[in-house]
Amino acid sequence: MQRRHGPREGMTGSSRAASVTAVLAALLMVACSPQGGGEAAAPSALAASAAVDAALLRDLDRIERAAKARPAEYERELRARAGSLPSGNPSHVDVLALRGLLAALARDQALSEQIVQQLRAWPAGVRRADARVAAANIGAEYQRSHGELREARRLLAGVDAGELATAGLAYRWRYHLQSAAISGDAGELDAALAEGHKALRLAQQTHHAWRVALSLVELAYTTLRADTPARARQLTLQALAEAQKDPDPMTLSQVYSMRGIVHADEPGGDITQQAYADALAQAELAGADSVRALGLANFADYHLRQGRPARALELAERALPLAQAARNHTAEGVARSNIGLAKIALGRIAEGRAEARAAIALDEQQGALAVASDGWKELADYLERAGDLAGAVAAWREHRRLADRVLRDETRKILLEAQERQDAEQRARDIELLNRDNAIKAELVQQRNLAGILWAALGGCVLASLGLLYQSFRRVRRTNAALVQSNASLKNQTETDPLTGLANRRHFQSVIRRLAGTEGLAASLFLIDIDHFKRINDGYGHAAGDAVLIEMARRVREATRDDDLVVRWGGEEFLIVARARQGLFAPQLAQRLLDLMGGEPVRHDGHSIPVTVSLGFVSLPLAPHGVHLPWERAIDLVDTAMYLAKAHGRNKAYGVEFIHAADAAAVAALTEQLESAWRDGLVGLTALAGPPSDDPGAGAA
Repeated sequence: MQRRHGPREGMTGSSRAASVTAVLAALLMVACSPQGGGEAAAPSALAASAAVDAALLRDLDRIERAAKARPAEYERELRARAGSLPSGNPSHVDVLALRGLLAALARDQALSEQIVQQLRAWPAGVRRADARVAAANIGAEYQRSHGELREARRLLAGVDAGELATAGLAYRWRYHLQSAAISGDAGELDAALAEGHKALRLAQQTHHAWRVALSLVELAYTTLRADTPARARQLTLQALAEAQKDPDPMTLSQVYSMRGIVHADEPGGDITQQAYADALAQAELAGADSVRALGLANFADYHLRQGRPARALELAERALPLAQAARNHTAEGVARSNIGLAKIALGRIAEGRAEARAAIALDEQQGALAVASDGWKELADYLERAGDLAGAVAAWREHRRLADRVLRDETRKILLEAQERQDAEQRARDIELLNRDNAIKAELVQQRNLAGILWAALGGCVLASLGLLYQSFRRVRRTNAALVQSNASLKNQTETDPLTGLANRRHFQSVIRRLAGTEGLAASLFLIDIDHFKRINDGYGHAAGDAVLIEMARRVREATRDDDLVVRWGGEEFLIVARARQGLFAPQLAQRLLDLMGGEPVRHDGHSIPVTVSLGFVSLPLAPHGVHLPWERAIDLVDTAMYLAKAHGRNKAYGVEFIHAADAAAVAALTEQLESAWRDGLVGLTALAGPPSDDPGAGAA
């Protein structure tokens, strides 16, 4: 497992204009005042004050960049500096805000809470918005540094929109950058991208290259999570170019670390190895033990991917005490996870499994569900390779549990969006009816006023009115047709996977309840996973991976009927909901899918890429007792069957023939132990084999 350096929001330089403006205003007052007496020395005094303010702003900028390196030390420096500032100096807000960030990074709860209270109580005036936004940022930073993502999000959501809009550029930048990071950790990638782009635009307006670089790093990590690695690499290159315009060790360390992460899946790994080495060198130059801990943990992940578990274990064990001493929970979680995975790869399965589970539990407690879900999936892969099939199935089920939880959250969000759209459409219809009513009333008044003239020219008016009505009718029909087409096109875009052209999860969620009805699904479900898809990306490149997905989607469509629902379920997974048919339909379709999808290699860029799939299937309602299942339970069942196909060698299909259960709850209990229930005769499974493959990993138990 690897994680990025999570750029924190720094806390200074946001309202430098206010400080400079105050000095210039004072100079203008002196210049315009009568000269005489003891006032001749005032301009030089103000010039000296301006020089002090400029020096302070430079120091604040320096400390903001390096905030994570030695936060407690920098906080003491700023505390001493604040005592020398004259009362009323506008830089007091900037100093206090940065001290609050440093206290949060140093995990000093008492001091950070004290500073937050001071900022929240800031008197009304031009700096009040800055102070209130800074208070929210500090509170969220403290909660995030302790893994409390939910509380961090609550604090940011509580910021008044008007105050956020009037706060200084840098304060808004910090707010949106942190919002992007928290949304990404929570798996809300759309929100993370939106917040990340806001942060980037604000950073560009500040004309600080290091702010731009950190914004690009955050966007790169989000786009990588969204399965667009080419774009992530492009953003990281832009971040490196920005960081090198005005280099400092902490910014470069974060950029190099992200460069290592986005290139981690490439064959060879030379770029990743060099990037992680550069990141560690910069962290050591800055004296940042917390950052070094995460860098070592990420470097351990690189060696795991390269098949060097002993080296990975050595690096992760070096990272763990550093992370614990610095109280960096993110680095601690990554180090523990990689220690566990390395031990599993070295044959120390029980010990490694316990370590990896502890790391995942930490992520779950922090509310980082997307990260925890990935951790379970990674653990399942390592346990499978180590031969612990029972442990692998259990880990896979935990991965699906979290994935389903995220899916349910998405479903609730979609329902709310649908309700909002309906409300907006109803409001639009009401307005249209009101406008029509007003138009009719105006027309009646006009008719009464012009009654005499209309009677005089009745014949001509009738013909003209008919002509106008006809033209209006045609125009309305064209407008309605265009509106229907536009709405259909928009719906199609939001509910269609852009790469494969298949339906996406959003479309599935919008139709599945109608398909399931009140009793449950009456259909056959198939869940398909492309075997060793990561090997395809690593060996042939991500463009080849996209070509494989497109071709596999085409073959699925070839095997199914037009009225079957075919969904791109995940990165390399496809879901089919096939209407009920007579006879042994489900096993026949499963065999057809195995043969079509794995029968011929995929041709791409002169390469012949062997592809096989593993799939699980079931027909509902369940034999022998006709048990109806909610669609969530049904997907859980076929997912478990699919994973059995993977665990038993891949290039296979496992189908559920029957389950001796009286209701959905009993089915769920047997699903938890599907393989042992099969051996005990409580579950009937059909096992099918795919075609012979050139892939040495396919079909090998």
